[in-house]
Amino acid sequence: MRKGADTEVPVLVVGGSLVGLSASVFLGRLGVPHLLVEKHKHTSTHPKGRGNNVRTMELFRTARVEPAIREAASVLAGNHGILQAPTLVGEAGEWLFREIDPGGGLARFSPSGWCLCSQNDLEPVLLEHARALPGADLRFATELMSYEQDADGVTALVKSRDTGEHTTVRAEYLIAADGPRSPIRDSLGITQSGPGDLFHNVSVTFRSQKLAEIVGDRRFIVCYLTSPEADGALLPVDNRTQWVFHAPWHPERGETLESFTDERCAAHIRRAIGDPDLDVQVTGRAPWHAAQRVARAYASGRVFLAGDSAHEMSPTGAFGSNTGIQDAHNLAWKLAAVLNGWAGPGLLDSYDAERRPVAEATAARAADRSGEHSHPGYDAPPPAAGGGGHPGGILNVVLGHRYPRGAVLGAAPDGPAVPEGLRLNGEPGSRAPHLWLRRGAERLSTLDLYERTPVLLCDATTPVWHEAARKVAAVLSIPLRAYRLGTAPGADLEPEDDWAEAHGVTPQGAVLVRPDGFVAWRSPSLPADHEEPGDLLHRTLSLLLDLA
Repeated sequence: MRKGADTEVPVLVVGGSLVGLSASVFLGRLGVPHLLVEKHKHTSTHPKGRGNNVRTMELFRTARVEPAIREAASVLAGNHGILQAPTLVGEAGEWLFREIDPGGGLARFSPSGWCLCSQNDLEPVLLEHARALPGADLRFATELMSYEQDADGVTALVKSRDTGEHTTVRAEYLIAADGPRSPIRDSLGITQSGPGDLFHNVSVTFRSQKLAEIVGDRRFIVCYLTSPEADGALLPVDNRTQWVFHAPWHPERGETLESFTDERCAAHIRRAIGDPDLDVQVTGRAPWHAAQRVARAYASGRVFLAGDSAHEMSPTGAFGSNTGIQDAHNLAWKLAAVLNGWAGPGLLDSYDAERRPVAEATAARAADRSGEHSHPGYDAPPPAAGGGGHPGGILNVVLGHRYPRGAVLGAAPDGPAVPEGLRLNGEPGSRAPHLWLRRGAERLSTLDLYERTPVLLCDATTPVWHEAARKVAAVLSIPLRAYRLGTAPGADLEPEDDWAEAHGVTPQGAVLVRPDGFVAWRSPSLPADHEEPGDLLHRTLSLLLDLA
C-alpha cells in the first residue's frame, strides 16, 4: 500500500451512470480490480436513454449480461418505428420508419439486435452484474473531491456523502465518466470542438389512463407531434399508463425551468395529443440539453475520458450513450492488457486515436438525424451547399465505424472513421465479421470468441498458423488464443459459411482479432519471401501491443 493511501486499486472509475457501470462490468469481466465512485445515492430514476444499438448489445452479449437486459426491457419489446403526426387523435401522420430491422436483414451481420431499455431499467442490471464480479468495489453516494497524478499513477480523495468520511485512493489509472460538465476534463485543461448547444428540452414524466386508447395499436418508439401550438415528442414507458413527453425549452429567450409548472406541462401535452380532456398527472420533470461537442483529447497522462465527458451528441438515435459504452469497452481491454503485462503502455495511446474520430463522425450524424426527424426545439441548419451532409442510414455508423489509426496494421490511415456503406469483410480496423460456428452441439458466433484475449483465426488445412500462435504466445507471454476453422482433422470450430472468404483471406491465410472484436491484422495467405509464419506473427503482435 502506498504511504498515505487508504485504498489502492489498479483503476478508479469516477461516475456510475451507464458508461461508468459498463466500464465496471467490462473491467470485472477481464479480472481488473477497480473502484467506482458515484455521487448520487442511487441509479437513474428517470426513463431516458432507451436506445441500445446492435453493437452495444453485442458487447453486452459477450459480457453475458444481454439476457438480463432484454428481460428488463421486455415491456417495450414490441415497440418499433418512429411516427410523426400533427396530433394522435385521428389517423393523420406518417411513419419515418416502421421497423428497426425490416425483414430481419440484420441477422446477416450480427447475432444480436437493437434493444429498447430505458436508463432507469438498464443501470440496475449493470450494477447487479458489476457487483457480482470479483474485484469490483462500487460506492454510490461517494464523490471525488480532488485528485492529482504523477508518472506512476493517480492519488484521489473521495468523500462519502452519507458519513462524511474521506478516503484517499491510489490508482494506476483513472477513468473519468463524470458527465458532460466533467470537472475532471476541465481540470486537465482539455477543450472541446464542435458547434456546442443545439437545443433544449424538458422531459416530463406523466401518467394517463386514457392515452393508451388514443395511441391504439401504434407501438412506436417515439412519436414526434408537430402541432405549431404544442410540438413535442411522446415516448411510451409501459404502453399503458406511464409516458414521457419532451417539450421544447428556450432558455435563450429567457424561459426558465420553473415556468414549466405541472399545469403548463399538462396543458401542453393535451394540446400536442389533440385531446383537451386527456387525463394527465405529471410525476416528474428533468431538463436536458442537446449539444454537439467532442473533447480535443481523450487522455492526459493516466486519466482517460469516456462517455459524455468525452463527447456530447444530439439524442436522436441514442448515439451518445452507445458511443460512450463502446468507449468503455475499447479502453477496458487495453487497460487490462497493460496492467496484466502483455502489452506496453503505448497501447493506451490508441484509445484517443481510435475513439475520438468515431465520436466526431457520430456526433455529426446524430445532429443530422435530429434535423431529419424535425426534433422539437431544434432549428436545424440548412444543408451544406452542393448537397454535402453525412452518409445516410445508421448501420454504417453503428456497425461499420472503423479505426484507420490505432492498434491496427494494414488499415488505410487516411480512411474515414465512418465510411459510406456497410463493409464488414475482415479489413483491419473494422468490426470482425459475424459467422455462425459449431463446436460439437454448441452453436456460437465468431463474435462470441472475442473478449478476454487476442484471437487468431486460421484454416484447419493450414495448421502452421495455429502452431505459430502457440509458440509466439509463449515467447511474448501473451494470452493469445488460436482456432482452426473447417471440417479437416484437427479443426476446433466448424463454420456454417466460408470463413476465409468472409474475412478477405484464402484458406492459407490468417486473421488476428482484438479482444473488442475488431480486426487488428490479417495475412491473405502464407507469408512470402520464405518468412516463417511465426516470425511474421511475432513482429505483428510486438508492434500492435507496444512490445517492440
